[in-house]
Amino acid sequence: MEQITLQAQVREEKGKNKIHLLRRDGFIPAVVYGADIDSMNIKLVRSEFLQFIRQHHIETVVFNLVVKEKDKKVKEYTCMIKEIQYDPLSDEVIHVDFNNISLTKLLKVKVPILPQGEPIGVKQEGGVLDRLLWEIEIECLPSNIPKQIEVDVSNLKLNESIQIKDISSLGEGIKILTPRDTVVFIVTPILKEELVAEGVNEERMEPEVIKEKKETEERESKEEQPDE
Repeated sequence: MEQITLQAQVREEKGKNKIHLLRRDGFIPAVVYGADIDSMNIKLVRSEFLQFIRQHHIETVVFNLVVKEKDKKVKEYTCMIKEIQYDPLSDEVIHVDFNNISLTKLLKVKVPILPQGEPIGVKQEGGVLDRLLWEIEIECLPSNIPKQIEVDVSNLKLNESIQIKDISSLGEGIKILTPRDTVVFIVTPILKEELVAEGVNEERMEPEVIKEKKETEERESKEEQPDE
């Protein structure tokens, strides 16, 4: 498993006013908790944390959280992000919960699922690939969590689909929890309703154009008539 590290500092600041000042100075308040440990209040450098979540899939990344007091390391946890709280107006990160985990205990996580290849039904039969599921839930040890799951869709023909049960084993110790009959990808024809709707719109436009032209001609004809 790739060793990923995030730095944090012990947080002494508590209370609404002090937390406000903390955020103003470029920090994000946070807490780390979990089984067999006492919860600890910490703070993160905002720029460092934002870069961290841009680089990793935050729902599945397992990392070492190194907590320091000044320049001295006081604690190190194996963590996953439990929750990120955002300001409803500015959408800025205002708080983070970290969950201390055990590398020897199974975890339930959701992993992104991606299509690979161009389906026959799209390339040769004029269909479109619909993606009905973006993540699947799995259970495994933290060290076995995949970054993403790739599924070959190149053999799919028109009106054919791939369900969870069609996905081959993801590796030793990884169990898929999403129901087996869940459809992930399907190749469908272009909806006839869309084509019909386009035709109806064109038919509706033509009489309006004719009517407008007729009214214009009648108005011009009246203007050309001499006054009595």
